[in-house]
Amino acid sequence: MVMTRSHLSNSTLQTLPAGTRFPAYDRGKVIPGIVHLGVGAFHRAHQAAYVDECLAAGETEWGITGVSLRSPDTRDALAPQDGLYTLAIRSSGGEQLRVIGSIGSMLVAPEDPGAVLAALTDPHTRIVTLTITEKAYLRAAGGGLDTAHPDIVHDLANPQMPRTAHGFLTEALARRRAAGTATFTVLCCDNLPANGATLHRLLTEFAALRDATAGSIGIANHIADQVAFASSMVDRIVPATTDADRARIATELGVEDAWPVMTEPFCQWVIEDDFPGGRPAWEKFGVTMVRDVGPFEDMKLRLLNGAHSGIAYLGLLSGHATVDRAFADPAIRQFVDALWQEAIPTLPEDAGLDTSAYTAELAERFSNTALAHRTAQIANDGSQKLPQRIIASAIECLEAGTEFVHLTLVVAAWIAACAARGKTLPENHFTDPLDAALTALLSQELPANETVTAVFDLAGFAGDHAERQTLIELVAVHLVHLRRDGPTLAFAALGI
Repeated sequence: MVMTRSHLSNSTLQTLPAGTRFPAYDRGKVIPGIVHLGVGAFHRAHQAAYVDECLAAGETEWGITGVSLRSPDTRDALAPQDGLYTLAIRSSGGEQLRVIGSIGSMLVAPEDPGAVLAALTDPHTRIVTLTITEKAYLRAAGGGLDTAHPDIVHDLANPQMPRTAHGFLTEALARRRAAGTATFTVLCCDNLPANGATLHRLLTEFAALRDATAGSIGIANHIADQVAFASSMVDRIVPATTDADRARIATELGVEDAWPVMTEPFCQWVIEDDFPGGRPAWEKFGVTMVRDVGPFEDMKLRLLNGAHSGIAYLGLLSGHATVDRAFADPAIRQFVDALWQEAIPTLPEDAGLDTSAYTAELAERFSNTALAHRTAQIANDGSQKLPQRIIASAIECLEAGTEFVHLTLVVAAWIAACAARGKTLPENHFTDPLDAALTALLSQELPANETVTAVFDLAGFAGDHAERQTLIELVAVHLVHLRRDGPTLAFAALGI
């Protein structure tokens, strides 16, 4: 006889095992003051957990309305659970389970864009946060808005039925202005360089196109001058949830959870304190509120994210399925240490950053055997991630005249890993927005220098920088080694 369990929900919270932390506040009295675009696992392990702390402390005007811009999967999983889900905090020493209750409702934009706009224009909404991944900002190779993207073209022609974050934010701000409702603060939580300023620029560019297309007056100026765009730096490792995770958590809790979230004990959030309409008291729960996020953002992008990309691509090429296994490989560990030594001098010296303590902590996090963070998961979207994680550091090293051969190996490893799909790696092991063009290019098996040049052209790496050709040549040398004998020869050439 198969035993059936109840689902996690408001009505089953009191049945959870002793020691399980769950919302003790009255969720029925929570007012949604935050709309979040992109309700994926990262948001649920990070921002939603911080907001849950605020709600538990009595700040009940900051509940979250979650919005998916694409798939109904998260909504379909959480709706029968009253928006509740389990956060499993895993370390090599064990696991702690916590039920999060800060997401009050979930909307799916393609199903009902009107409901999303209604949430964004509600006067109670004072903050809009985003984790939509780098590729969803629809930037062209030069960094501006990709005005030829079909979804941008659609949103300009159909402003009241948007598909993109740009379209939803612009239409909502236009409606709020027309109704005399105060603007909300836009808080970007993605790994974009200067993410608040970047989104401000992209949204103003979109709004100017809309002004010209729709004949509206001044929404671009309104966004440029009247809307706050706070930058932030977010950091927490969140592996993909597996069926084994679901089964284990159901056994521990005694209830089914359709989509628990796995994460590590470490969690960091640094936010530019620019919230004219008010904000939760995040600083009471470990959030760092600052005037300038830039130094923290650069340290995270170049030391954590840059190392993660190196571990992912070199790990895949070396046959390592998870970060902890790749990082335990002596050659990869030595490579990461050298990568950090190249990237650290590109960080500001006067910002009070403790890079030694930070990299020591990263080494401990990368060694967490309980997370099983898949290298293939990190490998996704390399063309969108490498510019800020690796290319920016390499250019600064070039300009300063310092060595950076380990940085350029990461780019070569990405190219080699893309070429290996369908050969030594499964065909769809990881994906990239440029996959169609990359596959066509790499199938030609051109000489290394020609391959790298074409990839740089395709991805827009280094733009029109004067030393772009130098970068290409350095990457090409690594690619020759990787093609001949994989990471073994590439590491040997670096003295590893």
